[in-house]
Formats: sequence, C-alpha cells, structure tokens
Amino acid sequence: MKYIALICARGGSKGIPGKNVKLLDNTPLIGWSIKTAKQIDRISRIIVSTDSEKIAETALKYGAEIPFIRPRKLAKDDSPEWLVWRHALDYLKEEKYKIDGLIIIPPTAPLRNAQDINNCISVFEEGDSDAIITVTDAHRNPFFNMVSVDQDGYSSLVIQQQKNIFRRQDAPSVLDMTTVAYVLKPEFIYNNNSLFEGKVRSVHIPLERALDIDTLYDFEIAEYLITKRNTEGN
Repeated sequence: MKYIALICARGGSKGIPGKNVKLLDNTPLIGWSIKTAKQIDRISRIIVSTDSEKIAETALKYGAEIPFIRPRKLAKDDSPEWLVWRHALDYLKEEKYKIDGLIIIPPTAPLRNAQDINNCISVFEEGDSDAIITVTDAHRNPFFNMVSVDQDGYSSLVIQQQKNIFRRQDAPSVLDMTTVAYVLKPEFIYNNNSLFEGKVRSVHIPLERALDIDTLYDFEIAEYLITKRNTEGN
C-alpha cells in the first residue's frame, strides 16, 4: 500500500508564537515530525502544508516537500484542518498520484517514535476502518472529575450517572485523543466532514510519548522529558 505523510504547520500560532520552528533540543518542532516520518519505509513522500515561508524553508532543510503554499483562507485560526487535508489531496489528484492512505503527523507531538506511526499503519491495513487515531490514558474522567458550570455559576459533572461514583476506578474508562498520528482513507476525507462520521479505530500511546504541545508550559514539559530521556539513554 502507498502512503504519504502530511505535516500541517501554519505560521500564525497564538499559544506559542513561531511554535512550529521553535527549537526543541536544537531541532525545530517541525523537524521532529519530518525526521520521524523519514524512518518509516511505508511512507513514500513527506509533504508539508504551510502558509509560512520560514516554515517552508525549515521543512525543506529537513527533507520534506513543499509542493504548494497553503491558501490564506485555510491558514486562519478557525480554518478546519479537515479542509487542509482535502486541499492536499486535491493537489495529489492533479498530479495523478494515487495513495491508499494519508498519514497526518502533526508537529505538536515531538516525543512520538516511528513505531507509534507504524502501529497506526498496521491497524489501518487490517482494512475494517476509515481512520486510525492515537489515544492515551486520560487525566480526567467526565463521569467522575470533569465538571461544567451553568449560567448561574453552579458546577455539575459533565456526564451525569444514575448511580453515584465515589472512586475514579469505578467510572467508565475513557481515553484522551493525542496528536501523535492519524491515518485516513482519502475517499473518507472527501466524502465526509469530520473524523467520527466513519469507522474509527485507535492505537494506544504511552503518556511519555503522547504530549501535545499547545502552550509554553507544554513546551517546557517536552524539554524536561527529552533531557530526561537523553540522560537515561546515556
């Protein structure tokens, strides 16, 4: 089966300005995704979708392709990434380059490894799903310790149960989605508008590789974990 890795990295990050080219252990964040993708034999091409010249230059340096610049309308704060994926598929269609699966490798999960992505591909190749997501153990549970606040300022559980739950262990099991990787059928992206409109399977990622960098605090945690990993590796 033929796969392309798509790395989506717009230039207008608000949480961490310049996030996608910010150095993490001397490698820009986007460089981590590219280097991991290059370790996977089943990936035939690595394409970066960006609206930023700086990100494009950095991606080229690390060995990715920049065959197009993402339109501004798809690089806004509220631009659905689903449409960004579809835009990349449109380009491949114009090239007459056929693939069996699109592998999304976001820059925000630099602690992943190549085996995590290979595991996603293997589950996808079982053939009974439209999309593969990655998940990890949840820090909070909507049946036990996640609350919402109503218009009067009163708090209540996000999901109410008829039976009271006094221990987290007794609550229904839930998982957090991660940004480690997604694998999707191209036709599923074209024919639907959101992930859970189809048959979705998941691959579990250990917490230490599942960090999603959204804030400076997340970035600092990543720095700590990489330093710890490097030290233990030595």
